[in-house]
Amino acid sequence: MTDRELFFKYLGLPSYTPIGLEITRAEGIYEWDQNGKRYMDLVSGISVSNTGHRHPRVIAAIKDQCDKFLHLNVYGEFIQSPQVALASKLASLLPSSLQSVYLVNSGSEAIEGAMKLSKRYTGRTEIIAFHNAYHGSTQGALSILGNEPLKNAFRPLLPETRFLRFNDFNDLSLITPKTACVVCETIQAEAGIILPSEGYLKALRARCYETGTLLVVDDVQMGMGRTGKMFSFEHFGFVPDILVLAKALGGGLPLGAFISSPEIMSTLAFRPELGHITTFGGHPLSCAAARANLDVIIDERLTEQAEEKGSSFKSCLEGHPAIVEIRQKGLVLGVELKSTGIRKRFSEAAIGNGLILDWFLFNPLTFRIATPLTITSEEISLACSLLQSSLTQSNS
Repeated sequence: MTDRELFFKYLGLPSYTPIGLEITRAEGIYEWDQNGKRYMDLVSGISVSNTGHRHPRVIAAIKDQCDKFLHLNVYGEFIQSPQVALASKLASLLPSSLQSVYLVNSGSEAIEGAMKLSKRYTGRTEIIAFHNAYHGSTQGALSILGNEPLKNAFRPLLPETRFLRFNDFNDLSLITPKTACVVCETIQAEAGIILPSEGYLKALRARCYETGTLLVVDDVQMGMGRTGKMFSFEHFGFVPDILVLAKALGGGLPLGAFISSPEIMSTLAFRPELGHITTFGGHPLSCAAARANLDVIIDERLTEQAEEKGSSFKSCLEGHPAIVEIRQKGLVLGVELKSTGIRKRFSEAAIGNGLILDWFLFNPLTFRIATPLTITSEEISLACSLLQSSLTQSNS
């Protein structure tokens, strides 16, 4: 049997209609299939490969760590230099109130940890999130997913969750002294790149201060330089109580983190001891890759280039008759098309033209552009040409 046949025979799949590309090699912004056809990855493996596929410095760090040790013991028992180096580096880039890093395996796990930490520290049980927000697929994370059709089949979920409308100042009054935390994206990703209104996030921060509520920022998709800052909240003049990272953090390997103050984080260590545990969280290979990945972002000044590169894509696509709107911050864009018919034809044309794209969960007429931050101006020009051609094919 071929790999394709085995794929459908033996793998548990999240849908009946996967893209089904069989990729055998990846490098930089490119992937190649089994026939040697080259594709431009315009979504970074869904916001993971911010420094591109197989960046040489990341690969070197992984190989170096392989020669030393892999898994040793459950997280938090042994002092492991890759974890220490990564946590120290992250702390050096963050405000003084975000200095305690808890390493896990994924964004969903980091959200789970942040929710537990909020309840433990505040002694409260209510958790607030936002309509059209995505925070992961585990049962706790699903409980604060802002889309009923995706989670209704799995009820009952966590009680005492409620939802606000993003950018609605009036809804902030629903945050009360009963609320343990508010979990928020600074830019709603799966809603189609929805940017915050002027002053909204500062008002949210102020309301959380008023009520003694912890503010959790989910920076899983928008962190690690994607928006033109290392962490997206830096654009908006506030600091969260807990920061959640994953996806691009690991440089291509699985890694997540929730980060808070030592005072808040310490509450997971008593009553009960081992209040949060993980076997493979902060795996040495992932941490070594993540530290090298961070160094690449900083040394190659990728964060500083993100806005210009994103604006280049926006300028290239603006005005095309198939497009309704383009929403952009740094090197992430939501490009909204006019109809489902155009969307279907565009999807087929893009794959045919060697482009890997993706659609937002809660905005199915909008496709994302979130290329590796390492993309060059020449590669942007080529991508724009292929996008324009695909859009024109779909609009005919």
